[in-house]
Amino acid sequence: MKKSTLLHLRIPFSYFLLPVFLFSLAVFEGQAAVGEIMAIGLILHIFLYPASNGFNSYFDKDEESIGGLRNPPKVDKELYWTALFFDAFALGLGLYFGYEFVLMLFLYGLVSKAYSHPSVRLKKYPVIGWVAAGLFQGYFTFIMVLVGLQGGWSTDLFDWSYQLPAVLTTALLFGSYPMTQVYQHGEDARRGDMTISRRLGILGTFHFTAGAFFFSSLGYVYFFMNSFDGQTAILFLVVLTPVLLFFGWWYLRVRKDLAEANFTNTMLLNWVSATVLNAFFFYLYWL
Repeated sequence: MKKSTLLHLRIPFSYFLLPVFLFSLAVFEGQAAVGEIMAIGLILHIFLYPASNGFNSYFDKDEESIGGLRNPPKVDKELYWTALFFDAFALGLGLYFGYEFVLMLFLYGLVSKAYSHPSVRLKKYPVIGWVAAGLFQGYFTFIMVLVGLQGGWSTDLFDWSYQLPAVLTTALLFGSYPMTQVYQHGEDARRGDMTISRRLGILGTFHFTAGAFFFSSLGYVYFFMNSFDGQTAILFLVVLTPVLLFFGWWYLRVRKDLAEANFTNTMLLNWVSATVLNAFFFYLYWL
């Protein structure tokens, strides 16, 4: 495998998507072997997500910074076939957890491919692309993990104890996703992609994210108070403090200079938020 192919798979970027898996694991009410839990995590974060990254990178052919890569190298056909192989490998491993889990893996792969494939390219539609990304990286993945953990679909998945956190996962992503695009307005404009962040504008993206973050946080507090206890709800707010401080500091800098809405600060926000959420949800799992 070429170094450029490996870089474009952006496997370390899966760390930013890990909170969804850990949150789903934390609220799962059944029993699952450690090996099965690790296998589902491996399928998602080492194969499924990197396959999507590689496939989209192949068709985007970015020349400027993208999520997880400051200086993306040129792509070639090896990346395309490697992405498809990773997808197929994820599906093959997923067979252990049943056909329903495999079907959900397949659907996730289709939607992620539609995001950048020129025949569909959801990325050029601000609302549709935003909804698709938030829904499938959030709600859909949350439920998919539960399907894998319990070995198939069941009516239990419609229970409010699962549906509410699944919806909250998407609500949080609806707010955070535009921030991942805030430094790409120039390249997106050159390709004709009207992302949700381009539509909102740089400062508008910050305002939108702040509002979505506020209301989704209220939803999380409600869920934790009712499904866990008040201390858990307070702890959730406490662990979010570094995110709020960094976001506020960054916003003030961007108000003075829009150039501060850059790759470095975006990745720092992603890292801070993913780290505190990963730690919190892992703590919930071990309770």
